[in-house]
Amino acid sequence: MTGGRTFCVLLGPDGAGKSSVMGRLAGLLPEWRLVSTDSAFVAPEHALIPRLRRDLQDHLLPGLGVAYSVDFLASVLQTAVVHLRDQVRGRDPRVPVLVDSYYYKILAKCRMAGVRDSRMYDWWRTFPQPDRVVYLDVSPEAAWRRRCDGSGLNALEYDGDDGDRAGFERYQRDLRKLLLEEVRYLPVTVLPQQPSVDRAAEAVREVLTA
Repeated sequence: MTGGRTFCVLLGPDGAGKSSVMGRLAGLLPEWRLVSTDSAFVAPEHALIPRLRRDLQDHLLPGLGVAYSVDFLASVLQTAVVHLRDQVRGRDPRVPVLVDSYYYKILAKCRMAGVRDSRMYDWWRTFPQPDRVVYLDVSPEAAWRRRCDGSGLNALEYDGDDGDRAGFERYQRDLRKLLLEEVRYLPVTVLPQQPSVDRAAEAVREVLTA
């Protein structure tokens, strides 16, 4: 049972555990199609998507503001946005689909990075909208611990130049605000922070199948 919902989005700030929860849901909801830019959920014919994601992490973000502009960043991120849209648009309507973040998180992060292209944002907002958003919440303090006390953060996860705890927590609070603002006109279920990945996955499953 899907409660009449055929298109849902799993959303949350950095460190919420969305990727881990999606991995668990693959076993809990075999009748659902799970869509993400994570390589585990990308078909072989779309191998360019995880390759671009790796290049973003390894080359673009370390050079942001020096070798690459924020507009160039948005252009690369848009490939992920359009890929996710294509997966939603081309889906079998008989198979329910859960999409990791959709365009909402990328839009929020582009805004926070200083990308001012409202025409691009307006285009993204014309994409198909989900029947429900499941927002997996986490406190900035817990997210910091889950990020191994800031080890390996990228430039789109914190404010400032140092990637310290204060900058991370400030960024995550602002990100949460923008994410919830972006989906405020949609049915949203906010799930409070869960004690484990298994419990978080079960909580998401309960919402999707209610």
